[in-house]
Amino acid sequence: MIPKINYFQELKNNISKQEKIIIEMNSFFNNLKEHEPEEKERVFSHTNSLKNLLKKENDNIPKILDKISLIKPLYSEIKNKQKIPDKDYPLPFKKKKNFFEKILQKRDLNKKFALKKFEKKTLKRIGKKGKEIVRGKKQKPSKYVGTATKIFSNFSVFLINKGMFKNLSENLTRTNLGLLPKSYISVIFFTTLLSLIAGIFIFSFLLFFNVKTILPFITIVNEPLGIRFLKVFWILFVIPIASFLFMYLYPSLEKTSLERKINQELPFATINMAAISSSMVNPTTIFSIISSTKEYLHLEKEFIKVINGVNVLGYDLITTLKNRAFNSPSKKLADLFNGIATTIKSGGNLSKFFDERAKSLLFEYNLEKEKSTRAAETFMDIYISVVIATPMILMLLLIMMQISGLGISLSTSMITLMMVSGVSIINIIFLTYLHLRQTNE
Repeated sequence: MIPKINYFQELKNNISKQEKIIIEMNSFFNNLKEHEPEEKERVFSHTNSLKNLLKKENDNIPKILDKISLIKPLYSEIKNKQKIPDKDYPLPFKKKKNFFEKILQKRDLNKKFALKKFEKKTLKRIGKKGKEIVRGKKQKPSKYVGTATKIFSNFSVFLINKGMFKNLSENLTRTNLGLLPKSYISVIFFTTLLSLIAGIFIFSFLLFFNVKTILPFITIVNEPLGIRFLKVFWILFVIPIASFLFMYLYPSLEKTSLERKINQELPFATINMAAISSSMVNPTTIFSIISSTKEYLHLEKEFIKVINGVNVLGYDLITTLKNRAFNSPSKKLADLFNGIATTIKSGGNLSKFFDERAKSLLFEYNLEKEKSTRAAETFMDIYISVVIATPMILMLLLIMMQISGLGISLSTSMITLMMVSGVSIINIIFLTYLHLRQTNE
């Protein structure tokens, strides 16, 4: 077996020796007055030797501590360190434990190292804090946008330099679409080109085939080609023009939606800003604190732009606020930025400014809520009359005309298809309207 040296015992002996030396020195010094001068010299010489011995023992403590290791080394490491061959010092034989001994040992270990209730709660709380919440992922460049930019980039830059698409560029800057004006204009042209190709295919198909609602759904056209051409040629123009107009108007619709969402968050964010500003912190820190709360998703992006303008671009806060006020999608947020810049520049009380602005914004918020409630009631009445009452009356009229043979006589299946299609289209229109007016509350 490998001889074991108990360094802890050695350390304990060393400390006990020093303790005895100190006690002995203390006794000599306490009785020093009672001794004669000759004996005092002997006492001093003896205490000096004790001091040297105490110093020697004290110097041995770091050496002993270096030898102590709280980790038990593996047998192979001890063998390699001391160069002991395997045949002279084989591994100690361990008796195999039976099944019941293993269970008893496992139970004892579980009892010994079991966590208490408050320790489990602490570990659970630490684990929750340690989890990193991912709020967003880095978006990779879209292949569609890249293809459109490669094809129409030069043409888009030429049109922008000519002063065209000015309103589109301003609306695009005020939204968070993450596209440059030249890239978005390239996407408009590329989408219009694809819709034109799709329109040509649809026109070619409808020129020779009819599409019906009953079996067979697709049939060959029996009328002259010239008359058929006059009936379906509008598809070549309607689809590309509709695609172009939708892509052109989309940034303005997005800006309107973003403005409404920002206006919903602004009163409550201003109240928090008033509370923070009362502690006399740096105005830039106010925007950092509000952004770090993650409670105002749409205002957070605007405040981060202010912080980046100061910390990254190097502008002063007043210039950054005026720039953001000019490019802000919300008029109320622009007024707030301009008011902050004016208050800071004039040396006014920023906390009082936030208090007054929060009161006015909250008052306007309550008024808009009351208006939206009344509009919702009116909207419900319109929906009931248009979607429920009107289709029923129209269906009764068509059935009566079918039975009496007066006017346009339609089959029952055709009337059913017209009613279902009409109600579906009206519902889609109403849902689109609600989606455009919806707000985050």
